[in-house]
Amino acid sequence: MAGVRTRLLQLTLPLVRSHGFTRHALAQSVLALPAPHPEPLSDTAVSALFGEGDEARRTLIEAWLDEGRKQMRHAPSRSIKDVLAARLRYNESVVDLLPEAFATLVTPEGIPFVDPRPALSHAAKVADEACNVVNDQSVGPSWYARRTSIAAIYTAAELHQLTSPKTAEDFLSSLLESSTKVESAVSEASQFTDYIAKSWAGIIKSRGII
Repeated sequence: MAGVRTRLLQLTLPLVRSHGFTRHALAQSVLALPAPHPEPLSDTAVSALFGEGDEARRTLIEAWLDEGRKQMRHAPSRSIKDVLAARLRYNESVVDLLPEAFATLVTPEGIPFVDPRPALSHAAKVADEACNVVNDQSVGPSWYARRTSIAAIYTAAELHQLTSPKTAEDFLSSLLESSTKVESAVSEASQFTDYIAKSWAGIIKSRGII
């Protein structure tokens, strides 16, 4: 079952552009199998494989985020700028769909408040992957400071991308140039958590999603 689920999630990713982060996209995945299924998955089958209700959408969004981190490994160079820019470019084809997708991740079903944990996890995983790709050798407090800074910078650039896609990479560059200031601003775990939570809540509310 796990193998089938993983395979269908991979087949769904190219469908997000046309069908969104939806249960319908997941249902259509079987039509892309080498030996295509004669019809889309039933809603019952989607629930069994990927989760009930919006849980299936969250499963798809998480799979899409996982693939985005893999794409960072194909950056044109091993500079932190190119690696983070590669991750931003992965967003470009679905940037108009991301506010609602992010809202689905951080808003418990039926409750209008933001749970920052998925946002923090996303930022931390991007930062960790970026440091792995560039072979960052930081240890001890420097290891934490470096990843916190990169997570904050990437989050700011990604949220900027949602409102101004064409200037996202330039904005990323400007933030990296002042990374020491960013490290200082988010050096405490509580400050970092508060920054991420408020940033995601702000962009989601600005779109009238919650």
